[in-house]
Amino acid sequence: MTLEEFSAGEQKTERMDTVGDALEEVLSKALSQRTITVGVYEAAKLLNVDPDNVVLCLLAADEDDDRDVALQIHFTLIQAFCCENDINILRVSNPGRLAELLLLETDRSPAAGEGAEQPPDLHCVLVTNPHSSQWKDPALSQLICFCRESRYMDQWVPVINLPER
Repeated sequence: MTLEEFSAGEQKTERMDTVGDALEEVLSKALSQRTITVGVYEAAKLLNVDPDNVVLCLLAADEDDDRDVALQIHFTLIQAFCCENDINILRVSNPGRLAELLLLETDRSPAAGEGAEQPPDLHCVLVTNPHSSQWKDPALSQLICFCRESRYMDQWVPVINLPER
């Protein structure tokens, strides 16, 4: 490995970390503004009704989910719809960290019992445009620029790894 290759690899890692931090900030703001939709079915309903209001689509899966054929078909359809409607897409490789960020971690204690609710479906998360302009949010602007740059490099659905805390 040459020094140039090493430097390029470090820059890419740093870039991914800043994109992960920007995503955390966007999700935090979206939660506080209630501009977030969670779940494949709920996302599909929103995309069908109001695709112009969606600014970001997150598809989250880990290695086990990669073998789920039905989920991969859902992802393919959502990706195609988002590409057709110019909606930015990011693939998140660690759904557990996404669950922590969305404060949707379910109680896994034995006291939860049989009547416990099913954990929320975090495979698809949509961020909709708040009433203010999306370009006023620097974190969202950074994510949108990252998605555009990835498309220019023929990576239509970039994969990011959210940083562990």
